[in-house]
Amino acid sequence: MPVQATVTSTISGKRRLAALSPMPRNLEIPQVSDRVGEKPVNASEIALDVAPPVVDAPARVDQTGVELKRGAFLNTIAMLASNFRGIFTFLVARLLGPAALGIFSVAWSTTDIISKIGVLGLDNAITTFIARSEVVGDRARSRSLFQVAVVLGVVQSVITAVIMIVALRFFNDRLHVQPQMVSALTLVLCAMPGLALYRISTAVSRGMKVMQHDIYSRGLVEPVATTLAFLLAIAVGFNMSSPEVAAILGTAISGITAVVLASLLFRRDFANGIVVSRVGEAKSLIAYAAPISIYQLINAFISRLDLLMLGYFVGRAPGVTLATVGVYSAVIGTANGLRKVNQAFNPIFAPVVAGMTATGDHQVASATYARLAQWMLWILLPLVMVLSLAGSTILLIYGPAFWQGGRWLGIVALASATNAFVSLGETVIMVQRPHLNLLHSSITCAVAFAGLLWLIPRFGPLGAAFGILLPYIVQGILRYATLRWVFHWKDSWSDISPPLIAAGIAIVPALVCHAFLSGIAGQVTSAAVFLAVFGVQWWQHHVHRKDKHA
Repeated sequence: MPVQATVTSTISGKRRLAALSPMPRNLEIPQVSDRVGEKPVNASEIALDVAPPVVDAPARVDQTGVELKRGAFLNTIAMLASNFRGIFTFLVARLLGPAALGIFSVAWSTTDIISKIGVLGLDNAITTFIARSEVVGDRARSRSLFQVAVVLGVVQSVITAVIMIVALRFFNDRLHVQPQMVSALTLVLCAMPGLALYRISTAVSRGMKVMQHDIYSRGLVEPVATTLAFLLAIAVGFNMSSPEVAAILGTAISGITAVVLASLLFRRDFANGIVVSRVGEAKSLIAYAAPISIYQLINAFISRLDLLMLGYFVGRAPGVTLATVGVYSAVIGTANGLRKVNQAFNPIFAPVVAGMTATGDHQVASATYARLAQWMLWILLPLVMVLSLAGSTILLIYGPAFWQGGRWLGIVALASATNAFVSLGETVIMVQRPHLNLLHSSITCAVAFAGLLWLIPRFGPLGAAFGILLPYIVQGILRYATLRWVFHWKDSWSDISPPLIAAGIAIVPALVCHAFLSGIAGQVTSAAVFLAVFGVQWWQHHVHRKDKHA
């Protein structure tokens, strides 16, 4: 059958289906151009144009749920394995003290922000591009995108690092910050190419729905390499510079591992004569990634802003010293485990929702989002309460000087959990209208900067903790409003009420224990009581849900 007739038949069939089956208002199906004869239509365009029928939406939601669970399981293993990096943080705190940990943490946070400029949003953009390419079976384009993104990311990161190092050398005297922090930052900026290799290569693997690569590159290789490099640097005599040297070596080895693993996905695939313009792909990637890179840079700036501003106010705000900054950095490192909960779901959710929105399957995408939101609340709520009720006891692992951080850990934990939860909405918006994320991040950044600038000089580290919670609440409101009124995704209290009600019931006996018992015993007992009561509520919900679907 001629191609023209095939395309025309496909279009006619879809129009008959549209006439017979009413569609919900929030399910937008892209229409094929009526000018079929004016230009050839390739298989990718046809595949993206024909939306799946709505009648099988529940079955597709269940099938997607299985896929999400499998990907989330692998991402959870990677997330748990990445916590081995805590051994490195523990060794820095124990061997060099809180002041050295504070200096390194500020330098590393700054490098993480600047690295967003070097990567230029390619890590998130390449996941979407690869997912869309794979959904139509265009493996040759996937390989080309991988190669282009890696080259762009590494080159941009090297250039950015060189510019920043030169700028630090010239403007060192005008920065008005601790000289030790400037020296540490100058050194740790050399880790940027390794960071770019890891982020882009892992994003390629995720775009092909291969989640286990992150277990090896970040979960195992990076913490082991960083820890061994730190011990070796201490033995050689780098002393206070040992954390920075270890970070450079660890990220380099992790990045090389990630790119090798991603390359294996294309080892047996051949182009079959298809010629892909790498220049064209580079332009498409950069155009798509540009707004993403800006709001990613802003988001990274927001997430690190409390620590950076504490470092800036050393000696100029009540209770803010280098040692205090080190304690607060341990608080952030502990609370950031809640941000990593998002990493269990987002890497698999991004390619899944990109494929759904590419085929116009918004109804299933909305249902999938609601399911993930409830899963995340079941995980985040008990973690927040444990860190709030037993924070000081948990921080004792770093040393007795870190006990005071328990006063700030609960607030920072709530901020991290809020950020992890609303990041699901960021993913949905990113694959459809990334410019809206840029607007949200800009507003959030302004709120964060103004709040921290007012709170830290008055309340010190406690002001930093509250100052970082406020902008994440604002960001959550903005993303909810976008999903509700721009994308017309309907929400229901029943989607998120079970974990919230369970937490409300469990907190009552936990607070009673916390009020009558003091010290380590009181903190541990109250946290254990909360987990026990919350766990019973979760089990009842789980059994009820299984009976309902039986």
